[in-house]
Amino acid sequence: MDNTTPDGERLRLMAVHAHPDDESSKGAATMARYVREGVDVLVVTCTGGELGDILNPAMDRADVRADLTGVRRQELVQAINILGVRQVDLGFVDSGLPEAPEGEPLPPLPQGCFALQDLEVVGRALVEIVRRERPHVILTYDETGGYPHPDHIMCHTVSVDAFEAAGDPDRYPDAGAPWTPLKLYYTHGWHKEKVVTMHAALTERGLESPYTEWLDRWEDKPEDADRITTRVHCAEHYPLRDQALIAHATQVDPQGRWFMVPVEMQQECWPTEDYELARSLVESTLPEDDLFAGIRANDRASS
Repeated sequence: MDNTTPDGERLRLMAVHAHPDDESSKGAATMARYVREGVDVLVVTCTGGELGDILNPAMDRADVRADLTGVRRQELVQAINILGVRQVDLGFVDSGLPEAPEGEPLPPLPQGCFALQDLEVVGRALVEIVRRERPHVILTYDETGGYPHPDHIMCHTVSVDAFEAAGDPDRYPDAGAPWTPLKLYYTHGWHKEKVVTMHAALTERGLESPYTEWLDRWEDKPEDADRITTRVHCAEHYPLRDQALIAHATQVDPQGRWFMVPVEMQQECWPTEDYELARSLVESTLPEDDLFAGIRANDRASS
């Protein structure tokens, strides 16, 4: 497969994520595949995950709690090395996930956190990276953030803003020479079709499904029915994805429910990671099986 543009440039992918560990749980096998095919892949991490909970009981220790920011940074470096991608920090502070007893208002977000930043501030920071790195494709979350964490929603907002602004010389004029990315995708890791398929495969084999309660409370939304446009085959890289996830030891319990499903079954039942093409400046035929469809030199030559 040709991994260059018609101008002979190496293909470049930028994935924008809210926290350390998000790069390993959302599109990690896709990134691992593209890196090994010769694509330049960069992860932008918006925050340091300073306010994340310790979700692995084995890591809930005094020394870890005393330097959670440093520990999460070390975990990110390990995961990035496993996937083989490059990584940069956007440089903002985690907003935390506000919680309150039922019927009570949520507490305010911490002053100065990522989710409360002015869009012009975070937009300029990301545009500067986009213009420096010149990605052809940007990958991020949809408008829901994947789940309603304020940092994930801000990650979506700033990624869309940067996609539109990076090529406009009138936007952020001091943030580098304009660069126009060609495609913007949203990740859709756990949509209903996938969850139903995996649940059925487990129950048919007489195995316990970690998805039962999730499906019982699933709210169908008609607007979500046809969002998947692009399915990237990357099953052979699921073991690397799992290794990268486990590297985030404070966030991921290797004995937890996400590792209940044998990787061989995942590869057989759902061999793709799935995306929504949200913006495109090139022509490609939907559905796609490649984030660079319409960008590769051979695609342009045949159109």
